[in-house]
Amino acid sequence: MTELTIQEILDEKEAGLDLQLLAGDEGLSRAITVPRIQKPGLALAGYTTNLHPDRIQVLGSTELSYLGHLPKEKALKAANDLCDLHLACLVVTKNQVVPEYLVKAADKHQTPLLRTCHLSSDFISLITKFLEERLLPSSTLHGVLIDVLGVGVLLQGKSGVGKSECALDLILRGYRLVADDVIKVRLKLPAVIFGEGMDLLHYHMEIRGLGIINIKHLFGVAAIRERKKIDLVLQLVEWEQGKEYDRLGLEEDSYLIHGVEIPMMRIPVRQGRNTSTIVEVAARNQLLKEMGYHSAQEFQHLLETRMAEAARLHAHTIIGDNLE
Repeated sequence: MTELTIQEILDEKEAGLDLQLLAGDEGLSRAITVPRIQKPGLALAGYTTNLHPDRIQVLGSTELSYLGHLPKEKALKAANDLCDLHLACLVVTKNQVVPEYLVKAADKHQTPLLRTCHLSSDFISLITKFLEERLLPSSTLHGVLIDVLGVGVLLQGKSGVGKSECALDLILRGYRLVADDVIKVRLKLPAVIFGEGMDLLHYHMEIRGLGIINIKHLFGVAAIRERKKIDLVLQLVEWEQGKEYDRLGLEEDSYLIHGVEIPMMRIPVRQGRNTSTIVEVAARNQLLKEMGYHSAQEFQHLLETRMAEAARLHAHTIIGDNLE
């Protein structure tokens, strides 16, 4: 199960959460596993039946105003009872002043107490989107991911089959490298798979006989991109003499990544075949398919129409001969 610790959420800078720690630093190892958020107003009033401790609990103006109107003893008890529920964390919004008794209760029960400048509605929107992206399944794949005409093409195959060399030729044609060798893939709702490079290998490519090269330095920022949706998987396989390969393009195959089916084709590789050109044409063909135009199916339909027409003409000729 994918999870995020409160420390990881606190350290996040790119999502614009703007979080600061006020208390409960000993509980920063607590983890979030669901992207749902909760406001614990009823829990402060003593009704904790539907409280979910594994969710981020947001304290807005209403919740703090309620605590502020309680007698000091009741407010202190409400704060302690809330923090005693082993909550993942509490987040105070709008940079509101946090009562000292709430800070002490958070420290006492090792419950991380955070604060953000955002309004409750804005923060809930930001944190929900962030958690949905980060908590979805992710894994790594071996191959090369390249952006060809806006189509994310994942090249796979045995080591040495020529994936990186093919990708390098495509880069020379103006297309963009996303990742080489190890690709981090992540599911994004509703059913999209994105790929990106690992931190250590970003922008680098291994070419046998040449070594490790930096695509960004050699060709500039226009030759790379951070991440890309995977639209097509091409399996590069060594040509086997006598083996039948798809010659019409009617065979529909798919590659399953985190429950998402991605169109897949097997491309036989041998001396004399221009693999990079084939990959480019496959990307163009995929664009046509996404627009509802399937070349192979259209050809089959045309062929069947011609055959049916020929059969009708033949039958008409036979009938005419018999009448004579």
